[in-house]
Amino acid sequence: MRILLIKMSSMGDVFHTFPALSDAQAALPELTVDWVVEESFADIAAWHPVVDKVYPIRLRQWRKSVFSSKTRAEIKAFFDGINQTQYDLVLDAQGLLKSAWVAKKTAQKKAISRAGYDWSSIREPLASLFYQQKHAVSKNLHAIERIRRLFSGALDYALPPYAPIVYGLDTATWRKPTVLPELFQSEAYGVFLHGTTWESKYWPEENWIALLARVNASGQRVVLLWGNEEERLRALRIAKTAPKGMSWVPEQPLSLNTVAQLLAFAQHVISVDTGLSHVAAALEVPMVVLYRVTDPKLVGADGENVVRLASPCAPDYLKQFPNKETEERSLEGLSVNDVWGALMSLKEPMI
Repeated sequence: MRILLIKMSSMGDVFHTFPALSDAQAALPELTVDWVVEESFADIAAWHPVVDKVYPIRLRQWRKSVFSSKTRAEIKAFFDGINQTQYDLVLDAQGLLKSAWVAKKTAQKKAISRAGYDWSSIREPLASLFYQQKHAVSKNLHAIERIRRLFSGALDYALPPYAPIVYGLDTATWRKPTVLPELFQSEAYGVFLHGTTWESKYWPEENWIALLARVNASGQRVVLLWGNEEERLRALRIAKTAPKGMSWVPEQPLSLNTVAQLLAFAQHVISVDTGLSHVAAALEVPMVVLYRVTDPKLVGADGENVVRLASPCAPDYLKQFPNKETEERSLEGLSVNDVWGALMSLKEPMI
């Protein structure tokens, strides 16, 4: 059985899909999945062993110049390429009008059934009108569980209640990236993911410094990753407080593949709410994630080795704090002691 999966973005969405692929592979050993995904995540999609072909789509770019002859030719070539393969099912796990359009374009010349969420379960209800198979899945479930249930319904296999999350990524050939300094190549290290999108999600710099001191005192080195200049400078300030050789900040931006390999060999990860926390969760690295103003219940990083700490303000999704009192409240339950205690509670923190 070969199916075409439509799940294009974002990074968290892509990683949330892996447990469903593991479920399906276990239930249907003959299953092969081809995946339509945004080109920036194409390498990631290939990490799961059940995935055969990956079709990188440039939907974001197409929408900027949809009427140009070059774009229209590229769109035609893209779908012509997909339609060379006969599929048993097209599964839209995105649930948006744009993904439903992609699903329809891939099936329009063949009698292929399209499956997705039903009207009451989907993010954009009109998209459900494009499917022949429509599946009811509660919106109150975590995104990972929603996708797992969609797959089990569309592919007709039973999903046991409380089944453990298995990402199932094929990392057997991975090695520590060569960019790591010699001491980090030969000895254990942890990773701090301190960068995120909203300023209100940040964990105070002084807290990172205090936590780094504790981790270093335990004898373990720490990598501080960054994605932009502001994050790089913060990482350097934090790392500067550590004893020589006990912290490392990359000199240049790292590719996602390199970051993933670096995370895969970490003994633990401490992270704020950021896309890379989903990468670490999928790699099953022991991790503590801090949710200051965002709620992890529906879309947070999840897995057998993940501990999530949330403040009382987590359900409020505050991009700005209305007052000093709220700002202080948003750090309740996220002290250095709280994070250290959570790290010690992990099954194998290796500290």
